[in-house]
Amino acid sequence: MLTAITGVNWGDEGKGRMVDLLSRDYDIVVRYQGGNNAGHTVKNERGKFVLNLLPSGILRPEVVCVMGAGMVIDPAHLKKEIAALRAQGVKVGPENLKISDRATLCMPYHVAEDALEEDRLAKTGSQFGSTRRGIAYAYGDKYMKKTLRMGDLLNLDAALRQRLATIVEWKGLTMERVYGAPAPDLEELWAWCGEYAREFGDYICDAGAYLDGADRAGKKILFEAQLGALRDIDYGIYPYTSSSSVIGAYAPIGAGIPGRRLDRSIGVMKAYSSCVGEGPFAAEQAMTEAEKHALREAGHEYGAATGRPRRVGPFDVVASRYGAACQGADELALTLLDVLDYMERIPVVEAYEVGGEVTARFPMGGALAAAKPVVKYLPGWKCGISACRSWAALPAPAREYVEYLERAVGRPIRYISVGAERDAYLVKE
Repeated sequence: MLTAITGVNWGDEGKGRMVDLLSRDYDIVVRYQGGNNAGHTVKNERGKFVLNLLPSGILRPEVVCVMGAGMVIDPAHLKKEIAALRAQGVKVGPENLKISDRATLCMPYHVAEDALEEDRLAKTGSQFGSTRRGIAYAYGDKYMKKTLRMGDLLNLDAALRQRLATIVEWKGLTMERVYGAPAPDLEELWAWCGEYAREFGDYICDAGAYLDGADRAGKKILFEAQLGALRDIDYGIYPYTSSSSVIGAYAPIGAGIPGRRLDRSIGVMKAYSSCVGEGPFAAEQAMTEAEKHALREAGHEYGAATGRPRRVGPFDVVASRYGAACQGADELALTLLDVLDYMERIPVVEAYEVGGEVTARFPMGGALAAAKPVVKYLPGWKCGISACRSWAALPAPAREYVEYLERAVGRPIRYISVGAERDAYLVKE
């Protein structure tokens, strides 16, 4: 059984919470793309955990986690993340964490270059809203074939050192002549590679062979995405996207078993809209500043990786229908429904107005930037729903809201979260 859990919107939909919940039924959880430029927040009986690189299944000791070939990995950040989890009593070791030898290394100069370019763009207001963690630059160098992979750390020989020297010489030209910044130092980087070879050598393996064997043995594998469909490099709100493919169909490829197909795809979407970073976001136009502030505070909408306030707005039917289609979602999980408890009436963006015409289609480029939300209002329930554990227990207006979203998006909603705790959810049969 191969199942993907993916985001339908701009990211921050609550995927980590759903992976943590559903991983109880799986043997293996795989992250198949992205780096430490986003965070998954999970609460369970042991506390609150913020994960940037590690799959959310790491919080279940019986689950094996895999960091796939499609990821970019900053080993310095990974070391800190593992140390923080261990301090909270979470077991992390080579027996329950495997790192693909084909995953791309995010080098220190990638992080430096990211910050320098964002600062340069900010002078003219052209910045992307980067997390400044080097992800785009690691992916860019990957596709130019000018970086190292995790498996290279297992063979730090003279040939690899020479390859690194060639890369450092090339990167130094950019750092010095474009940004006026110091060039990377080869000796420092070679020592850095040695440090993380010692740290993670026992974790690095042929993850594809491991997953192939597990699938053949009948193990259940869950694929976890970072960010959402609207941040996908090909199908998102380009250029305000991530630098990798977050689409569920890519999951087996990014994991390391490209010949496999998914058996099940679960899309995750919030009961309202939120967005971190720059780019078109029509939903935020549908609320006043005071209304957005109230929603942001009710949902604690601050980035798990960055701490930045998220942009917020009503649920966006147009964007969600598009995102669910991109993800090939068989069913949906709706998160944070309880955040709307305070609203007397709930706005929903049911269409866009573009160039004087109303459309249900999600546009791209300038048309998306010019889109105005067409808003519909649904009755609120004005009571707490966090104790509800069955569909029947929800107040009628809450059920009506969920059913409206199902019809509008065109996919069945199966899971509904009504709180941050592990058991604060219900299943809609």
